[in-house]
Amino acid sequence: MKRSIPHVFLRYRFVDAVAFVALVTGTASQGADAADTPPMPITHKHINSFEVLFAQSSDGTVGESQYKNAPSPICSTSSSSAANVDTDCEATIAPHNETTIAVNPRNPLNQIGGANDYQTMPAGGVGGYYVTIFSRAHVTFDGGRTWTMYPIDFNSYELTGDPAIAFDASGNAYYATLGVVFGQYGPSTTAADILVAQSRDGGETWSTPARVAAGTGASGSVGIFNDKEYVAAWGNGNAIVTWTRFNQGTQGSYITSPIYDSVTHDGGATWSAPAEISGSGPFCIGAQGGNVCDQDQGSIPVVAADGSIFVAFINSPNQLSTGRDQYLVVKVDPATGARIAGPFKVADLVDGFTDYPINVDGRQTYQDSQFRTWPLGNITADPTRAAHLAVVWSDMRNSTLPAPASPYGAVTNSDVVISQSFDAGVTWSAPVAIVAPGDQFMPWGAYDTSGKLRIGYFDRSYDPANHQYGYTIATEQKASSLKFKFAQLTTVLSDPTQGDRWFSGGVVNHATTFLGDYSGIAAIPGGGVATLWTDLRNNVCFTTRCGAGEDVFYGSTP
Repeated sequence: MKRSIPHVFLRYRFVDAVAFVALVTGTASQGADAADTPPMPITHKHINSFEVLFAQSSDGTVGESQYKNAPSPICSTSSSSAANVDTDCEATIAPHNETTIAVNPRNPLNQIGGANDYQTMPAGGVGGYYVTIFSRAHVTFDGGRTWTMYPIDFNSYELTGDPAIAFDASGNAYYATLGVVFGQYGPSTTAADILVAQSRDGGETWSTPARVAAGTGASGSVGIFNDKEYVAAWGNGNAIVTWTRFNQGTQGSYITSPIYDSVTHDGGATWSAPAEISGSGPFCIGAQGGNVCDQDQGSIPVVAADGSIFVAFINSPNQLSTGRDQYLVVKVDPATGARIAGPFKVADLVDGFTDYPINVDGRQTYQDSQFRTWPLGNITADPTRAAHLAVVWSDMRNSTLPAPASPYGAVTNSDVVISQSFDAGVTWSAPVAIVAPGDQFMPWGAYDTSGKLRIGYFDRSYDPANHQYGYTIATEQKASSLKFKFAQLTTVLSDPTQGDRWFSGGVVNHATTFLGDYSGIAAIPGGGVATLWTDLRNNVCFTTRCGAGEDVFYGSTP
């Protein structure tokens, strides 16, 4: 029997980027603040039912060109010794979300961040605004006091996103992202390609991105839609990228979504042919039947202390019953990327149809909220013990279930959950939740140089109403104990339940509908962690309405 992942769990994420462009131009078919934005001359480009509109200048050129060919460096922030530093130096007003960060092992003061990096700019004398989405490198060489933004030349690509950054042991940096090209007329937007650029100077200059894997067809047609890539690197010139390959049928209907990977051994110049790695197992139910693990999303690779590579991902075997997922892990060959062991089951997740309330877009959310969420975390490897791994995620196992469908009738309690393995991923400990009031979500784990697990996450325990969030770093008190001490990294709380300027059209109180799907932390050689997160503290005004911005903030903790 053919199975399909329900819409609430699908992550065709570029629809969100497209919806944002339509939102700020005031032309989206649903949820737009149409009255906020004056009319403008436009060129029409389409993706599924969403219309993407770019302002057109008087000479007929489309405004995204100036962003793809930005000067290098673009700009720098002023030096700051504050505990929280805004890394965005651009004069344009636009949101940023889905943060990633990596630390140079050769120079810990050199760190590179990335995000879904939106750009808006008045369209000159013709009225309206240019709106583009290009991933950029947020680079520091002084440990986060000063940030400089550097462009990446995406050539013909007109939209990029889902950033991921890694350093290899020699200090070479890799920036992975998705790339899309829009068709001029009709529903002909290309399916996303997997792109990776590399830098040999700490992020100041970047190669033209290599196309690791190509999407086929259009976004709403038969073909391959690549999504949610992530990258890890090791040695000198070695890196791996993993992603979800959505196989689409007629009109973009769902068929399967296995996990694929590709490796490079020449610093990102060439990449191996994409290979399916999600495999099969007795705990899986394939989209076409059998025990194939082909309903997957959210893959993250990690390199262990002995050079072994593991990939964790979310698998969906219960789509016709509870909708609950499970975390799986495979081991792959560093030389070829081929799966050599697994999949091994880590744990069942409490993330099903009635475990979360549902937002206006049919996605999972939390109490009094509209931003979408899911259980995604990551896998991390202990640098002191090669066989010691941990997978972190968040789910609703300690919330009151079943959850009401409306978030405004729900009281939710999402917690961060951890499972660890001491035998290179073959067996996993019973899940342990970090129990705290309110919702904790979008966690990211990293072992520090002493072998203690550090976890960063959005945390609503600071607000008794379970509305505002801060960002918390949990640190193991003793290695492998899963007993933690906690530090609040944020100095100001953010409220996603009201007043968002960007992703909030047509929603009560202008609650944000998109905060991003993940945030990142990275261990600092010598101790501590570096962190980027999406922060709503800054008030911004765009056209006729003001509200909370979405900005990339940095903080670190020893």
